[in-house]
Amino acid sequence: MSTSAPAAVPIGIPLDLIADLHDLNPWWTDAPAAPIPDTRRHLVARVRRRLDTEIAPIVAVRGPRQVGKTTIQLQIIADLLDEGVPPASIMRVQFDQLASTARLVDPILRIANWFEHNIATARFNALARQGRKAYLFLDEVQNLDNWSAQLKFLVDTFAVKVLVTGSSALRIERGKDSLAGRIHTVEAGTLSLTEIGELRHLNHPDPFLPDNGLGHLLHVEFWQELAEHGRHNAAFRDQAFRHFSERGGYPLTHTRIQADWPLLSDQLNETVIQRVIQHDLRLGARGRRRDASLLEELFRLACRYAGQAPSYDLLAQEAGLSLGDKVGTQRVRNYLRFLADTMLLHLIPPLERRRKRLRGHPKLCLVDHGLRASWLQEQVPLVPEELEGSQELSTSAGYIAESTLGSTASAIPGLGLSHVPGRGTDLEVDFVFVVGDRRLPVEVKYQRRIEPVRDTRGIRSFVNKPANRASFGLLITRTDTLLKDDPRIVSMPLSTFMLLA
Repeated sequence: MSTSAPAAVPIGIPLDLIADLHDLNPWWTDAPAAPIPDTRRHLVARVRRRLDTEIAPIVAVRGPRQVGKTTIQLQIIADLLDEGVPPASIMRVQFDQLASTARLVDPILRIANWFEHNIATARFNALARQGRKAYLFLDEVQNLDNWSAQLKFLVDTFAVKVLVTGSSALRIERGKDSLAGRIHTVEAGTLSLTEIGELRHLNHPDPFLPDNGLGHLLHVEFWQELAEHGRHNAAFRDQAFRHFSERGGYPLTHTRIQADWPLLSDQLNETVIQRVIQHDLRLGARGRRRDASLLEELFRLACRYAGQAPSYDLLAQEAGLSLGDKVGTQRVRNYLRFLADTMLLHLIPPLERRRKRLRGHPKLCLVDHGLRASWLQEQVPLVPEELEGSQELSTSAGYIAESTLGSTASAIPGLGLSHVPGRGTDLEVDFVFVVGDRRLPVEVKYQRRIEPVRDTRGIRSFVNKPANRASFGLLITRTDTLLKDDPRIVSMPLSTFMLLA
């Protein structure tokens, strides 16, 4: 079969959309592309491995806005072009910037059809038989109606490789139901300490957690080795953690190191928080407009209660007092879910036992404490030296540390995460990691001194109950603290835990 470009076929997409597609894909005409960052997130290699091994025809990268999902796409495309993949075999579409797609029925299929007939050097399946499948990169695809059904038809009919990105956890998750066996999801959180080290040009170690499953987490030796890894790399760890404490984990705060925090804070407000509240969440079901003032107030309360599990009644009462109007608890519950859907925060549920969830409320963990500092205009340090002698700051830092651990753990692919509210014979446990039917209790004690007996009661109580199927636990601290009283408890600073990724 000839591989020469087929004659243009009239496919029903608007001319302005065709022009936009050419702008988004300058490699089609060997036009210069906009520069992309030289430094890379670890996610780039992880996503590329999944595309190459074809675990599934669709790889989905989901994460909050401004964590670098689009950059990941562009860096992978640059690699493919450098490796000799024909430019006409690669298409990228950024759906949140193309209003013209709204005029199309099934826009993914229509655009793919136009690309196959007018740009690609052969039909998709013919390219696949020649051993060079076409690559489709689809950004913010979850905002389209019926996107998962369109992708299902596409990959069931044509042999293509598809990478989709999205900033809506719920919509991507719902799409997975109809794409079972066809999609593999990669979580994109904010920067890890090793990635901050990469951006800051520090001599940094590799991520400690291998990219090959969660079995390591069930072995006490793995965590003991991580604790030692943190001590061995203490100079880097402490320097990177100081940068994280000062600016959080959003890439823009570490790529623009000459900019003052107030300027970066305003940028986070505009491009992340306000973008979500005013754009992503403004319309609800059937086009009903959501209350932006209530969304803003609940996000403010989530910042105030980060690392805690306040009741819906308390949040409704405080929101009502602030807004001067009665707010129902069900509305609070729904709006918090909307905020969690955009991955501004994680709602960590109470532990489930025997298919019944313990009574309690979700723990609120912000995706990044930099958003808290930006929204509340209040910076709380996490580095030990800056917390000495300030009990008020230490208390706030403890909750932020708990929120940070919850957000960091939430980005570990496949890890179940919950918490145990204190009630009856159950002592409170800050977090429980769940791998299969095994559990790992985790306590955060972000304080100057650790009392080995008092501060490990929750872990020991949890481990001592056979029904919990836990053989050891983790104690997350402010500084390196060696516990010798109980070999079932491994202690390490939060900064060491963050070297996992």
